[in-house]
Amino acid sequence: MNLWWRLLWLLLFRQRRSVSLLATTSVRLRVWPTDLDIYRHVNNGRYLTLADIGRRDWFLRTGMMQWAARHGAQPVIGDAMAKFRRELRLFQAFDIQSRLLGWDRRWMFLEHRFLRGGRVIGVVAMRALFKGPGGTLDPGALLGALGEISESPTLPQWLLQWNHANESLSATLRAEEAQ
Repeated sequence: MNLWWRLLWLLLFRQRRSVSLLATTSVRLRVWPTDLDIYRHVNNGRYLTLADIGRRDWFLRTGMMQWAARHGAQPVIGDAMAKFRRELRLFQAFDIQSRLLGWDRRWMFLEHRFLRGGRVIGVVAMRALFKGPGGTLDPGALLGALGEISESPTLPQWLLQWNHANESLSATLRAEEAQ
């Protein structure tokens, strides 16, 4: 339920300034009791949920969500990876900085950095795509339709390796299903 209140706040009350597609957006949140696990810190699953809030803000501020709605498309997360460095405890304030790292022919790669006091305490990376009435949309064409950029920034090596590992796992799963 806590997530719904946060999303409602984001949609109705947060002042949003439009930004470019390669801009980093930031959302300030606070740890609530419903974010905690039995060890009294934010659990690993909640980081992925909180990243949804940062991503929704980024989608809205870049105009991507509005474009997708006009064209009957919706975002789909394919894979996620998280790295935890420090704890987040009850009532601590933190920021989620979200940005587009780049894209290939199928996937857009997004990063959500969790910061407290200017220090990175966790990172969530995701592969996402948009599905429209005719199927998966080409990220380059989608981003080009927004009129800003035509070529992906150079993707970091760790991201290329992670992407390759995800493609390999997908191929393995498809082969298992075919048996």
